[in-house]
Amino acid sequence: MNGLAPSGRMRFITVAVVLCAGYFCSTAFAHPRGEWTKLILTQHWPQTFCSMEKQCKTNLSYWTLHGLWPNTGVRCNTSWHFNASLIEDILPEMEKVWPDLLVPSSPEFWKYEWQKHGTCAAKAESLNSEHKYFSKALELYSKFDLNGVLRNNNIVPSEEHYTLDDVETALINVYKVKPKIQCVHPGKGGQVQTLGQIEICVDRDFQLINCEKSTEEIWSNDILVSGKSDLSVCDHSMPIYYPPVPSRS
Repeated sequence: MNGLAPSGRMRFITVAVVLCAGYFCSTAFAHPRGEWTKLILTQHWPQTFCSMEKQCKTNLSYWTLHGLWPNTGVRCNTSWHFNASLIEDILPEMEKVWPDLLVPSSPEFWKYEWQKHGTCAAKAESLNSEHKYFSKALELYSKFDLNGVLRNNNIVPSEEHYTLDDVETALINVYKVKPKIQCVHPGKGGQVQTLGQIEICVDRDFQLINCEKSTEEIWSNDILVSGKSDLSVCDHSMPIYYPPVPSRS
């Protein structure tokens, strides 16, 4: 994932290199520094993420930010370094809704997101500073209120299973656009997928638009799972498990 520990990030880099050996290199990475046309507000379910990372434990019961990603460009300005002091006024909110689930007290997650995606988003005047970029992500997170939308439509963490239509319909009815819903798919013989990540897309004016499932955006799905299949678009034919927060003993 974007905020993965170094080993997780390296797994993505490895896959990216493999992809570039074939067809996807020309489609997904041909114009990495081009002007972006939309932003992908990405949120993940902490319990699912922590089920994929041995050193991760959390009792968070709400969706947290993974990132705000332009649909083109990666590391657009490597000389533009992250400076936590520039977002000091929003740090309390950042720590709450955009935490590093692996190292909660570290700013490394934000540094990684800024260097990889923020420097590309900054090509737009509305996001052309570190403070603007992170503030806009927080604003969109609050505005679209994924936690509230799911809860108000009776999509809650449970030992019961949902269908992809259940989740998708709840979101489309409110947002009026199609999000991208991603799951951890089971290994061979498994019959249930686990809800992991939801992407909500906006245009350059921050208006909701459909999230496309095109090859040119394949890089946006950059969470890889140790010892399991990748996190990818959920399967309509398979039940979805939305894992609850474990009860404290």
